[in-house]
Amino acid sequence: MSTQTTSSAHHRNVARRSDVCIVGNGAIAKTAALGLSQAGHSVTLLVPPARPDAPEAAAAGGEKPWDVRVYALNHTAHTLLSALKVWGALDMARVAPVDAMDVHGDGAQGGHLGFDAFGAHAGALAWIVEDSNLNQALDAALRFAQNVETVTGRACRIVNGADNVEVELEDGKVLAAQLLLGADGRDSWVRGQCDIGIDYRSYHQRGIVANFSCEKPHHNVAHQWFTCKDGIVALLPLPGNKVSLVWSAPDTLADTIMGESLGELAIRLGEYSEEKLGLLKPLQPEDVKAIPLALVRPHAITAPRVALVGDAAHAVHPLAGHGMNLGFADVVALLDTIAARDAHQGIGDERVLARYARARKEDVLLMQLATDGLERLFGANLEPVRVVRNFGLNLLDKLPVIKRRLIAHAMGR
Repeated sequence: MSTQTTSSAHHRNVARRSDVCIVGNGAIAKTAALGLSQAGHSVTLLVPPARPDAPEAAAAGGEKPWDVRVYALNHTAHTLLSALKVWGALDMARVAPVDAMDVHGDGAQGGHLGFDAFGAHAGALAWIVEDSNLNQALDAALRFAQNVETVTGRACRIVNGADNVEVELEDGKVLAAQLLLGADGRDSWVRGQCDIGIDYRSYHQRGIVANFSCEKPHHNVAHQWFTCKDGIVALLPLPGNKVSLVWSAPDTLADTIMGESLGELAIRLGEYSEEKLGLLKPLQPEDVKAIPLALVRPHAITAPRVALVGDAAHAVHPLAGHGMNLGFADVVALLDTIAARDAHQGIGDERVLARYARARKEDVLLMQLATDGLERLFGANLEPVRVVRNFGLNLLDKLPVIKRRLIAHAMGR
């Protein structure tokens, strides 16, 4: 990142000055903008121009197609979004609570592990929310937010000065702020501009997502199958007799699946799901996406006057469904850290950012180790390993104290 000072800023084309500039256009970027605004800070949200191939808004009347991108939001996310008045703005008819989770091992004698909301002393383990539903609620809240201005443009350079940080846009405009927030995803431009290195591991898998109706009621139970050679299959409950598929499939299998119809994919899923859910049928209109999966561990989540949140700060395997939840926990930690700073410290002060980094270190590391370790464990196609991991699932299922601690951590409690 450039280290030149900005003492000549009055000669530059500064289009907007604010306390915080956020680069990103996803749910985490928007949530951070709302949280910081409601805490009394002025915010500039820099979003890229819309892609020419971006889907158009659904026509009025009739049921909207179900989004294949869904999130299993935990209690941390629920609490934050409720405090920001976003949760109540969701279309709750399209939100499904997860009352229980069944994890199935591989092989004829596969292990089993079950969690339920009753045992966790909670109303729900999580809530399944579509990406479009969440973003529409956030966009509605942002339209009424004080001190938030959305700027459309592409950033080309970051200039860090003695008392602020500036983001230069391709059109020559400059956005100046005390703090720059990188919420621009796994391939973060902000992170790259700050010369923050990463540890990268491709899983050689793609997350295949699609939606189906199911013959039998799902009773708000999320199912997950660790299949070893075919990857990890998860079916998450949607309202009504509908489920959302997240299949972490090896690249070769993913190529095959993406070349088939969704009807053929439903037949493939029947090997795992038919006993629990009956026959599956693709929801209309049919839609399927495949997302490359990788572990991304940045060497730092802060730089001078810069903080990273969401996938820019960490990308994990989706087998636990907590990538988005880690991002919401980042926002909570950042808001708490800024609110607790000393009166003489600015929000971009290096000591404030250092406290944010420390606050997130353990939680993120535990999730990275857990998801990466489980992916390695269940990806090993050796019979002794298969026996041990299935035995481990069955043993854990019989240890209620440990189960409660695990589920409490996953719920964000």
